Amino acid sequence: MAELNQKQPEAGKKKIRSKKLAPKVDLTAMVDLAFLLITFFMLTTTLNKPHRLDIAMPDKSGHEPILLDERRVISLLLTDKGLMWYHGDFNHPISKPEFTDLSKNGIRKVLDRMKLEIPAKADGKDMIVLIKPSKEARAVDVVQALDEMKHVDIKRYTISKIGEDEEKMVLASL
Repeated sequence: MAELNQKQPEAGKKKIRSKKLAPKVDLTAMVDLAFLLITFFMLTTTLNKPHRLDIAMPDKSGHEPILLDERRVISLLLTDKGLMWYHGDFNHPISKPEFTDLSKNGIRKVLDRMKLEIPAKADGKDMIVLIKPSKEARAVDVVQALDEMKHVDIKRYTISKIGEDEEKMVLASL
């Protein structure tokens, strides 16, 4: 039982007029109520739900490379210097490489435009986006590129390694 006791008068003094009992306050009910309230609020609150982005990544076993129709492929090259994109194969691009940024008026506008153009060029098949961050690319840029895939509603995209030739091309274009 929890009690709040007041200090008793010292017994060593000679003159004691009347013996007064110190008031006792029983705190058991207050402690019980506090624990009941804590338990109630813990059980009835909603916790933050984690926001996640589902990415299907292939396993690292030794599969042969997948050949993609170059008419369907857009490559986003992410470096510390910025974002460069091109349409098609690196050696024979359909559209020449261009710099842009990761904003509504930058890559989102490009992806919206290409999402409409590519099915006409690729026999009605949808667009595939290759996100290729370099070692110097910032993680926030990769996440922002993935967010743009969701905003534009692109179903097929992957994160892959940037090639040495692509990285040299970005550096040479600056």
